[in-house]
Amino acid sequence: MKKAGVVIGLLTAFFMSGVAFATELVLKGSTTVLPIAQSAAEKYMSSHPDVSITVSGGGSGNGIKAIIDGTTDVANSSRFIKNEEVKAAVEKGAYPVPFAIAMDALIPIVHPSNPLENFTIEQLKKIYTGDIKNWKELGGPDKPIAVVSRDTSSGTYETWEEKVLHKERVDKRALVVASNGAMVQTVAKNPNAIGYIGLGYLNNSVRSIRVNEIAGTIENALDGTYPISRYLYMFTRGWPEGASLNFINFVLSSEGQKIVAESGFVPLRY
Repeated sequence: MKKAGVVIGLLTAFFMSGVAFATELVLKGSTTVLPIAQSAAEKYMSSHPDVSITVSGGGSGNGIKAIIDGTTDVANSSRFIKNEEVKAAVEKGAYPVPFAIAMDALIPIVHPSNPLENFTIEQLKKIYTGDIKNWKELGGPDKPIAVVSRDTSSGTYETWEEKVLHKERVDKRALVVASNGAMVQTVAKNPNAIGYIGLGYLNNSVRSIRVNEIAGTIENALDGTYPISRYLYMFTRGWPEGASLNFINFVLSSEGQKIVAESGFVPLRY
């Protein structure tokens, strides 16, 4: 009986502590938004110990699919939702609500040893469709271009497809990677490679390329002069309530927008 009393006492303490009643919040989707979401989740949980937040990647398309299916509370996306996705959600009894949380610039990247510094949109298009196959055609070394792209479920790919490829197909010989991080690692290891990433993933292992003689910076993305810029979003399944609403409000607050800037992206307000 004494042992049973100890067990009951421990269970009582467990439930009284509130741990058993912690609110769970699930975020899925874009690898571009991932660093913002992870940092915001950590900061939010530090001041809200009753809330547990799980954040995972997988791509914008997969995040929005999870909103449609009801398997996530928040979908992180580096693109806006498509009409057919809205229709699919409505058919399942939910209407996705978008919240723009930041801006981003898509940056073409090459190996640090590559001497080229600027490409036009048309040159980038020809590189990615396979019309330009050698760096010497652009004034670089006589080396074949190793094109690295993203999978079609990626919002980053869809922005690139719209603003650079103008809906044409990527060369079938291109290497496809699953995330911004994988893109950086791949290009950093190959002197002949070219790729593209969200601004927050740029580091010294690769070198950024200007587009139409305009650098991909926070200032140029914010004022609209950089030609490959976009909004980053969080979507909820219907108007958010409770922990979902509180977390979205936190991301949009001054403290949350500071996290956006610290993650290397463009805050919507300071």
